[in-house]
Amino acid sequence: MSRSALVGNLTAMLEDAGFVVSDRCAIRPKSFDLAARRGDDLTLLKVLGNIDAFDAATGAEMRRLGNYLSATPLVVGLRTRDEDLKPGVVYFRHGVPVMNPDTAMDLFLEDVPPLIYAAPGGLYVNIDGDLLADERQRRGWSLGRLATELGVSRRTVSKYEDGMNASIEVAIHLEDMFDKPFSSPVSVLDGAEEVRDAEPTPEDPDADPDDEHVVHILTRAGFTVHPTSRAPFKAVSEDDDRHSDQIPMLTGHSAFTRSARKRARIMSSLGEVTQTRSVYFTEEQSKRDSVEGTALVSCDELAAIDDPDEIRDLIRERSNGPTEA
Repeated sequence: MSRSALVGNLTAMLEDAGFVVSDRCAIRPKSFDLAARRGDDLTLLKVLGNIDAFDAATGAEMRRLGNYLSATPLVVGLRTRDEDLKPGVVYFRHGVPVMNPDTAMDLFLEDVPPLIYAAPGGLYVNIDGDLLADERQRRGWSLGRLATELGVSRRTVSKYEDGMNASIEVAIHLEDMFDKPFSSPVSVLDGAEEVRDAEPTPEDPDADPDDEHVVHILTRAGFTVHPTSRAPFKAVSEDDDRHSDQIPMLTGHSAFTRSARKRARIMSSLGEVTQTRSVYFTEEQSKRDSVEGTALVSCDELAAIDDPDEIRDLIRERSNGPTEA
């Protein structure tokens, strides 16, 4: 299956599951392909045939964007260099959950999250330690007795009951022994934080030198600007003024070329799904106020305004003004 077909199938599946899905981010470079929202669940999706193409820089960008936009980064792929991705299993690449399309369908369409995750050494599950302790005590078994039955140490059983995860072989053995499951789902839409590496959010990259004057003006106006390196927009800007609506803002900047117009349209679609505002700062004055909801503001206009509130008002007005198709 081609990557384009895979993106189309995933989009249709998400829409069937009740998600609002953005336009495809058909520009390069791109850290993700789609944004999808259902209620409070916002997901940024990267779609790949071979997940070995997912590199550390893209993983770091997706994790940063997930933090700034309160979204779960997720990769949907078919295989690695060595094998196909197994159904019902969550993998991890550079701190981002990865799954195959069947697992994604179970999660999004059937609301059935995966129980198994891959980590160095094999496949693992989350064990409900409290339930295991209750069942062991109900049978009158000591830690040593259960350890003998499982073929592990007493200390290992104690760790299972304290919340340590177990191999899939141990989980199956426990289920056979007690005739009930002890595994709990992997909370993918919460970022699967309980099983992925506990790494801090990667630091922001440096702003593009061509964007520094825009970053300076926005910072002076009271925004915290988080530059991006591979997204369809140049930055996510957070309004620090507690009196404003504090909606995050997707920010673009360049000469207003045909490519810039395309980016502005994608930013508008992403803004609707991520519930953010979008603005494109141009090197020349446009005849229009916006492109499909993305405000257009020239750098000269931006530099001429000293009042931070005027900058906010201008962006809001342009977002609602006459649009360019």
